[in-house]
Amino acid sequence: MHIATPIRSTLARAAAAAALALLVGCSSPAKIFINENPGANIAAYKTYNYQSQLGTDEREGYRSILSNYLIAATDKALQARGYTRAADPDMIVNFYVNTEEKIRTTSTPSAPMPMGYYGYRGGYYGAYGGYNTYETRVTQYTEGTLNIDLVDADKKELAWEGVTVGRITDEVRENLELAVNTAVADILAKFNYTAPGYVPLTAGGNDG
Repeated sequence: MHIATPIRSTLARAAAAAALALLVGCSSPAKIFINENPGANIAAYKTYNYQSQLGTDEREGYRSILSNYLIAATDKALQARGYTRAADPDMIVNFYVNTEEKIRTTSTPSAPMPMGYYGYRGGYYGAYGGYNTYETRVTQYTEGTLNIDLVDADKKELAWEGVTVGRITDEVRENLELAVNTAVADILAKFNYTAPGYVPLTAGGNDG
């Protein structure tokens, strides 16, 4: 079944916003979760490429703007670890984003209610000693999730997964490319591998 283009565009924008959760800042920091397949020989991987149909693509044969940003950020992170993008790779990279509406309820002590407020009790009973009234606030917000999957190309099996979850704000929605770069870098900072034989440059920037 094909989804109409306007609906697809709306879904794509929502998906793009999900990847931005990391920009929310210290007031609501994103959480990062890692899963690793103990049977995968990740230390032997030298090359990578991308799933032909990414989870963030809008339709088959078409790379979304979000997918292109994710690919660029992932290229930078993996190549900085010595991995090479190749036609016949050791690992396949895939992405997925999701948004979900959340509701948070908080209660805080409030000021005493005005005289007469508790008249409905009819004078038959009063509050206990130390009784406090509370103000309840209900806040609706959007939570975004970004997955980066690294798949063993030979086994067709998930080798490593990084997930970030956080709240999406208007500021987040307006900074797509920067947010993607930050989210990908933070997730892949948890990927504790480099390509075999890779020696990172020293702080001086050259070995000559």
